[in-house]
Amino acid sequence: MSCSVCLSRAAVGLLLCASLSARAQESSSDERSLEAGLHWQVGEVSLGDGIARLDVTPEWRFLGPDDARRVLVDGWHNPPDTSRPLGMLCPASVSPLAPEGWGVIISFNPDGHVSDDDADKIDYDALLAEMQASTRTRNEARAKQGYPAVELVGWASRPYYDRTAHKLHWAMDLEEGTGSLHTLNYDVRVLGRRGVLVLQAVADMRQVAAVQASMKDALALVEFSPGHRYEEFDSSVDRVAAYGIGGLIAGGLLAKAGFFKLLLVGLLAAKKFVVIGVVAVAGAVSRFWRDRRPAT
Repeated sequence: MSCSVCLSRAAVGLLLCASLSARAQESSSDERSLEAGLHWQVGEVSLGDGIARLDVTPEWRFLGPDDARRVLVDGWHNPPDTSRPLGMLCPASVSPLAPEGWGVIISFNPDGHVSDDDADKIDYDALLAEMQASTRTRNEARAKQGYPAVELVGWASRPYYDRTAHKLHWAMDLEEGTGSLHTLNYDVRVLGRRGVLVLQAVADMRQVAAVQASMKDALALVEFSPGHRYEEFDSSVDRVAAYGIGGLIAGGLLAKAGFFKLLLVGLLAAKKFVVIGVVAVAGAVSRFWRDRRPAT
């Protein structure tokens, strides 16, 4: 091989390294600019049109709908049409744009009043098996969309329903197709009079202990406002959801308001979080849904 060819290849390599370095610097600058423009809130915060409230303690910070959407779309690269949250709750100790950062996406599902009659009757092992099978069958569709396969490994925390507080929480361990990345998907549902508050935290499985501890604390921060609480349900005027507790969990596998954050290897150096939607699986676990339909 001639010296000129070697020099030419070396020059290309140097240009590539310089380009990657410049891109990383530009990305870092964009993130700093994004974070500088965020408007953090603490104390009592109203959600939606006053349907619920958050008591944001010093251990947390809250972003309203617009700023939360900026983080999801511009910071985590979530598709714009799937990013319409009520807000985002983040640990005060870390930036959501840092590699170790994470946040709790908050949204509201207005499907109606969810009955908790089935809460003590659900076989969670059987439900998990159904969800695992459904996830595998959906991977063909994911591949056509250019996304890697996803496997539901199992419960990171088994579902638990607090019948007094009407709060449901569970966590799942999801594995990206290469087997090298495990993602923690921690879900909380707060049942209300006319719908359900959806809280979802997504992080690396290596953060499972910290996230689980924090989410237990976050459970106490959110409540429905008077007039919207679960026990204020009026069957003569309020709609009933077509599913119960089992349907909430099955449909919660990254369905409507789900956000799946994959820390792709190629973007780790740029400290980017990538959030992609996953095809809903509720239809594949229909036997866990209630037979009735919402009242009109």
